[in-house]
Amino acid sequence: MRQNLVIGNWKMHGSRSGNEQLLAGLLELLPSSLSNSVVAVCPPALYIDAVKAQIADSVIQLGAQNICAESVDQGAYTGEVSAKMLAEFDCKYVLVGHSERREYYVESDAVVANKFKQAQAQGLTPVLCIGESLEQREGGDYIAVLTAQLKAVIDAVGIAAFNYAVVAYEPIWAIGTGKTASAEQAQDVHAAIRDLFSEHDAAIAEQLQVLYGGSVKAANAAELFAMEDIDGALVGGASLKAEEFSAICNAAE
Repeated sequence: MRQNLVIGNWKMHGSRSGNEQLLAGLLELLPSSLSNSVVAVCPPALYIDAVKAQIADSVIQLGAQNICAESVDQGAYTGEVSAKMLAEFDCKYVLVGHSERREYYVESDAVVANKFKQAQAQGLTPVLCIGESLEQREGGDYIAVLTAQLKAVIDAVGIAAFNYAVVAYEPIWAIGTGKTASAEQAQDVHAAIRDLFSEHDAAIAEQLQVLYGGSVKAANAAELFAMEDIDGALVGGASLKAEEFSAICNAAE
């Protein structure tokens, strides 16, 4: 049976004091142990070490928002952080292919696939983000868009790599807009994603965690998590509020 996974993506938010307060609140509100779910946070890279220290021996795991796509541990890549560097700080997860990276930093499917490979090479679990725009959704070809994003990575790394990966479906039109796909809309897409993997390997499709992201909040989390093929959430803005994020995590548990 698949465990639920809830990941908080802090994006470019936070400060030393603010992070301490947020994590202190989360540690107070979350149970001391989890049996049905996993919780992780992805702070900006600058704060990873401090966050690691504060969540040590807690139920919260550590993730990162981005890694270098180049197949090197170190090198002349100003501003980049390698997968090996993240592994040194015991990061468990790393986001790849987030729509903001694809749009603002023009990351192609090939770049996303490279980041996926670099993450796994250092024992990190890549969280592969896919999603469609409002235009693509309304045009009716969004499944083809999502399939192409997934296929680019499957072709590059092989289907077996998804034994050690997570997929996060984030409709771009629902990220930070307050709009949320209905639980039924999200389930339909998640089922289609699982069907795609089933065409390659039924066992991998069955165990693959597929998260939903896009204005997830306490008010809609339980309904989303009740869907058969939704295995948790990638949470943006709500992950910056201890009460809101802990309520989402408790719904997953």
